Amino acid sequence: MAVGAALAAATRATDLALVPTPDAWLDAALEHLPELLVDHANCELKAASTALGFLYRYPERPAFAQRMSRLAREELRHYEQVRRIIADRGERFTRLTASRYAGALREAVREDEPGKLLDLLLVAAVIEARSCERFAALAPRLPDDLGRFYAGLLESEARHFEIYIALAKSETGASEAAIEARLAEVRAIDEQLVTEPDPQFRFHSGVPR
Repeated sequence: MAVGAALAAATRATDLALVPTPDAWLDAALEHLPELLVDHANCELKAASTALGFLYRYPERPAFAQRMSRLAREELRHYEQVRRIIADRGERFTRLTASRYAGALREAVREDEPGKLLDLLLVAAVIEARSCERFAALAPRLPDDLGRFYAGLLESEARHFEIYIALAKSETGASEAAIEARLAEVRAIDEQLVTEPDPQFRFHSGVPR
């Protein structure tokens, strides 16, 4: 991806007004590149699973289902790319314990519809935007090959969170004001999770203890 396009994608991610990733996490990422890559691969697999989950949960929405099907395939391609990088670096892929991040965000999801669908979409949007923000912050600090790879993911990650925001508006019937209010609540949870001390290092973890 050209530098200008990468910067544009990162700028679009900041439209969600996420707090910047702390420097302490970025420093830890450089010290834990194998763990970063393995957890990134796991995150891409979970992102595909999230899209498939929407397919199973809301099959009666044809346009929505088609969009989620395409999104799942793209997330799986990213998973395959990260797995290839791990192998090329002579590292071993393993299943890691999940970070607290996505689970804590999903704890805020309401049980009743249409609030449940709105919350699931906004949580997915914030997770994608946080990934985009971290890719942008990491890319200039990484070895050249990894930096180019992460910069290349920026556009798709920005597009993914925009898809989820657009679907929150088109599929739930919620007003702009209601969406913005709920999004602010999800952002506040994200801020707490990425800035507070965290006992483990993961792609979406907080500040390492």
